[in-house]
Amino acid sequence: MISSGVKKVFEENPWFLATCGDEPNVVPVGFKSITEDGKFAIGAVLLDTTLENLKKNPKIAIAAANPSTTEAYQVKGTAECVAEGPLYDRYAKMVEEMFKGAMKLKCAVVVTPEKLIVATPNARNREELPL
Repeated sequence: MISSGVKKVFEENPWFLATCGDEPNVVPVGFKSITEDGKFAIGAVLLDTTLENLKKNPKIAIAAANPSTTEAYQVKGTAECVAEGPLYDRYAKMVEEMFKGAMKLKCAVVVTPEKLIVATPNARNREELPL
């Protein structure tokens, strides 16, 4: 399970998603959470290239960093796009409330983490942590 300190960095800071299909793509996301079972979830609103890449290659990396402390982590895993269920409903409601119908949720991207890596610029950089 992800430690509370690592979880805090992901919960309190933007995430950057990296995918690769025909070409690499990296984007910041705002609709995000870590589920109770330790998966990383993203509400996809404007992630056209990301979703196209995931159709071709479900591998994904997610990075987050605290700019004040430089504490940073990267998760690598496999993504699945879901268009129904409680997580999808939760993000759809958030998107509706924020954009008042001007934008819609395309899907929820659920990432099963396979690696957790320290990205902080210090002696532990690139250390793999237990999940």
